[in-house]
Amino acid sequence: MNASDPVRQRGLAKMAEVYGTEFQEYPGVHFAMTADHLFANVWSRPGLTVRDRRLLLLGALTAQGSMDTAGIQIGAALRNEELTEEQLHEIALFLCHYVGWPNGTKLDLLVGTIVAQQKKAARAERAAADQSDNA
Repeated sequence: MNASDPVRQRGLAKMAEVYGTEFQEYPGVHFAMTADHLFANVWSRPGLTVRDRRLLLLGALTAQGSMDTAGIQIGAALRNEELTEEQLHEIALFLCHYVGWPNGTKLDLLVGTIVAQQKKAARAERAAADQSDNA
């Protein structure tokens, strides 16, 4: 399949919706399966919202200790306004009791880090906008 294929287009559109950023076509079978199957078919199925799927994924990733990927999901949830900082901290605390205190605590710390990064980026964008307005 290629970028003009309807399945690929559906997959790329769902990826953009899920992550709150546009995706380009990338070469290789791995990306093709990600776009064409995971996002065009699995994430696009009826019955669960993107937020529902993200909550499930955060739980699974935390249970596995996959904090790098959990961080991507946290950032997307905040960008898409699906979950608030408070809700993400509550999720981490809840998960401590089911997936182990160390993994839940790592998730909680990661939430704090990503929130701080996004706030810093937003301040920098506002400062740049203010400078261009004053120029």
